[in-house]
Amino acid sequence: MNEQIAHAAPAVPLAPFKQAAFGFLGGFLAIGAISLLGHVTSSPLVIAPFGASSVLLFGAPDSAFAQPRNLVFGHLLSTAVGLAVYWLAGPGIWQMALSVGLAIALMQLARCVHPPAGADPLVIMLSGNASIGFFFVPVLSGVCALLVIALLFNNLVRGRRWPGRWS
Repeated sequence: MNEQIAHAAPAVPLAPFKQAAFGFLGGFLAIGAISLLGHVTSSPLVIAPFGASSVLLFGAPDSAFAQPRNLVFGHLLSTAVGLAVYWLAGPGIWQMALSVGLAIALMQLARCVHPPAGADPLVIMLSGNASIGFFFVPVLSGVCALLVIALLFNNLVRGRRWPGRWS
């Protein structure tokens, strides 16, 4: 038992209070703004994976997974995969597994891995919302709103240069 503990990975260090406060504020503002925009326009703009995207955008903005290319194309590619599998094979256990696996592989091949986007096909399969409209609202419109909010927040409020890279 003691041998296993000695070889365990070190614990993740506690984030400084300021970093945690920025993470809270960014996530709060992003999801709040997108939800409010959706309410005002009577359009569903929030899906659960956007919460996880916010963790990366505001809690780990320097991560490769939090860069704009990964955010936008990861969600769009994964949603397209989920829609295609749903249209070709319908919803089901194997279809969920296939669509997530394909989304991961294609994000890797396209150099746009965004882990929260791996849940997009599950949202499609579990909700049964497989219309082409889902690609545009909430995914494309929501991702664009997240990107604009992350640009404004990380550059103006946080006072840092974000993104680290666009491609």
